[in-house]
Amino acid sequence: MRISEALTTMRKSERKVADYVLRQPADIIHMRIVDLARQAEVSEPTVVRFCRAIGCEGFQDFKLNLAQQLASSPSFGQIAVTDQDSIADFSHKVFDSTIDTLLQVRDKLDPGILDAAVSAICNANRVEFYGFGASGAVAADAQHKFFRLQLATAAHSDPHIQNMSAMSMQPGDVIVAISQSGRTKALLHSMDMVKQAGGVVIAIAPSNTPVIHNASIPIVVDVEEDIEIYTPLSSRIAHLVVIDVLAIGVAQRKGSELQDHLFKLKQGLRSLRVQPEDKR
Repeated sequence: MRISEALTTMRKSERKVADYVLRQPADIIHMRIVDLARQAEVSEPTVVRFCRAIGCEGFQDFKLNLAQQLASSPSFGQIAVTDQDSIADFSHKVFDSTIDTLLQVRDKLDPGILDAAVSAICNANRVEFYGFGASGAVAADAQHKFFRLQLATAAHSDPHIQNMSAMSMQPGDVIVAISQSGRTKALLHSMDMVKQAGGVVIAIAPSNTPVIHNASIPIVVDVEEDIEIYTPLSSRIAHLVVIDVLAIGVAQRKGSELQDHLFKLKQGLRSLRVQPEDKR
């Protein structure tokens, strides 16, 4: 049930119902159709049309679906920005929705898959990150994190460079394919080339997608974005956190030797920063 996605096709009166539902989803469970019509300042037939516009058979079916979504996702509707929202309103929605998403992703991650990914990265001579668009930004962030862990790393968001990278892989080398859709053709092509070269493909993508099915080590990250009008928010952040989990796992495996290296890096960067006592 995607209320936000249907907003653009609704009549003005139906949008009034949608806006009220998104503002007060928990209250709807205890309402009669006449109550919702009164609160949204519309007629009862308009409420019925709203329910059908979002794929429900009627008001009772809508309430049942809403109750199920509220049970599985306490922040349902949090990211659905309405015309009446103030800056404070949608700021809270963004934070609440992201927190809820991260908790859901955390609880569904498979520890065995994460352990396999960490082991593959630790044993690789090269670790490279592939992603397009917003996933390209995640790949760049991942390269920065793993570069500090004494690994030969790179990040590529151009399909031609990805192909050249994939063709140069050696057995045991690792690429991490990051995708919010899990269906990018160019990424799938690069993944095939890496596997043909004997490399290991770790994928971070939604379940039941070609990217996940094509991976050597599939890390499933399912995120329901509540609105598609704005850029996806929670999925990108969830991918960044999964990258952090892998980085911590690699750092833990490398032990005290890596800790000494990271301390030296931190000390070396001090000269590039203005210190509190520096008054210039």
